[in-house]
Amino acid sequence: MSRRHARSAAADALLPWVLPAIVLIVWQWTASMELVSAKLFPTPLMIAQAGWKLFASGKLGHHMGISLQRALLGLLIGGGLGFALGIANAASKTAYRLFDTTIQMIRNVPHLALVPLVIIWIGIGETSKVFLVALGVLFPIYVNTYHGVRNVGSELLEMGSVYGLRPRELFFHILLPGALPSIFVGLRYALGVMWLTLIVAETIATNEGIGYLAMNAREFMQADIIILSIILYALFGKLADLLAKALERRLLRWNAAYRA
Repeated sequence: MSRRHARSAAADALLPWVLPAIVLIVWQWTASMELVSAKLFPTPLMIAQAGWKLFASGKLGHHMGISLQRALLGLLIGGGLGFALGIANAASKTAYRLFDTTIQMIRNVPHLALVPLVIIWIGIGETSKVFLVALGVLFPIYVNTYHGVRNVGSELLEMGSVYGLRPRELFFHILLPGALPSIFVGLRYALGVMWLTLIVAETIATNEGIGYLAMNAREFMQADIIILSIILYALFGKLADLLAKALERRLLRWNAAYRA
């Protein structure tokens, strides 16, 4: 029985990677037929070789580290602000009336359309890139945090008050746990926005980051490095989503819907 369970678990773990593997095989075969120039449509093996050369030289690790730093800093700033505003506006009618209309107006402006203005205001340094990422992740986390807190049943809060819980205890034992499923939905959506924003932000004049690799490779018609950069963004996005799901399962073990 345990062996059958182990085989089933292994199959479940491998199943999501079947389609990407098929795509790679078809891609390798199609590119190997040389229907298109290898310089324009390199094979996965050529891309892997280019990636290995960059990694061995230390350049790939450096640029990946810079991109991760920008992404995480923007997520911490924008996500923290969105979380705080969501809690405040859900808990206080005065805060909601004061801030929500302005937040919703700004939310409906595509933040990537602000790139020219951000360059004029902030410049082309690291601050502008982090600012764009923070702005992108703020709104998904704000909306879902607000929604999650507002949807915690009032009867639970009344029950907590009857048992003598103080406001701080009501927040940490009832409001926050009840809002976590919605907050994690916002976080996972924000992670996707984070990488999308970073791709655009790293096209602003820079000499570091994965986006720089792609822009520099474009100048020299290095399609393999351009595709490598795109794949790295995709892998980072998948890894971030896996970490968010693992954290979600850990913090929501008490919820039957999140048990294995």
